[in-house]
Amino acid sequence: PWGWQPRHLLVYSGTRLVAACPLYLKTNSYGEFVFDWNWAEFWERNGHTYYPKLVSTVPYTPAAGPRLLTDPEHPQPDRLRALLIEGARQLATETGCSGMHWLFTCPVETRQLAESGMALRMGCQYHWHNDGYANFDDFLDRLSSKKRKNIRRERRKAHEHGLRIQRLYGREIEERHWDSFHAFYLRTFTEKWGYPTLSRTFFSLLSERMPESLLLVMAFDGDRAVAGALDLIGEDTLYGRYWGCLEQHDLLHFEVSYYQGIEFAIEHRLARFEPGAQGEHKIPRGFLPTPTWSAHWIRDDRLRPMIERFCRHEQQMMREECRALYRLSPFRDDALPASQHPEALGLEP
Repeated sequence: PWGWQPRHLLVYSGTRLVAACPLYLKTNSYGEFVFDWNWAEFWERNGHTYYPKLVSTVPYTPAAGPRLLTDPEHPQPDRLRALLIEGARQLATETGCSGMHWLFTCPVETRQLAESGMALRMGCQYHWHNDGYANFDDFLDRLSSKKRKNIRRERRKAHEHGLRIQRLYGREIEERHWDSFHAFYLRTFTEKWGYPTLSRTFFSLLSERMPESLLLVMAFDGDRAVAGALDLIGEDTLYGRYWGCLEQHDLLHFEVSYYQGIEFAIEHRLARFEPGAQGEHKIPRGFLPTPTWSAHWIRDDRLRPMIERFCRHEQQMMREECRALYRLSPFRDDALPASQHPEALGLEP
């Protein structure tokens, strides 16, 4: 539905699967979070058709991760990734796609895709890193006095509404909780974001198939759920996915979507918390600008150089924007996590 047609690419050595690339043939750009609507308009203005296109990503998930999957025991992972890259380009050509797009790639893939001639696009998200904090107060102690006081004030006010805030982990999540959360989800999308694509059944399937990966933070007025946020738990990262509510309560969003997640990450020794795409308001709450990457190949020889120039120019602008936003960091200069220094993030001058 909504233009996601699986075209996954597999590489075998004899009968053994040694590499794979998740691919989708797309007839629109919904659910990708690397925005190319202006590219589609440019194609149309020049008498071309942008769709279909091939995309490698996790649908509706703006989180970096492997897109060129290789057998960890294979001695030549670079060679396998090269086969996947070339195979994806061939598939794009054979299916009449305008191009091939790898979204939210991990560092080793980004490097090899660039070396293979792909145009790179840089995005910016806001991530929190766990610097071995003992608890939430330990995290706050690393911030400037003003930012520390502001977060404490926000948390206090969020709890003054008389609501009960509860974290539901794994099999603690019941069908009644999903009923409430799906109502939040529907309201968010119908009021702000357009059409909700995830069905009520989808959330039940999450509990059925991957309960150990689920964290649902809910706010209750008595026994009635009024707001909630869904997070997914990775190997070392907490991923914020959806927030919704039936009632507006001042500062509740920050408590349910951000501060509860930070506490959970500290308690469970998770390395990072990625609360989703966009949102400069996350910076004063401990989430620092972090580059994200995607790689693009355009099939048309005449249009490819134009897109490559666009990507180079956009990358320069995004890097400057990330650097400027980084200056808003709430951390004391002597307390910044080493993994979030500008050099570590690739934001050095």
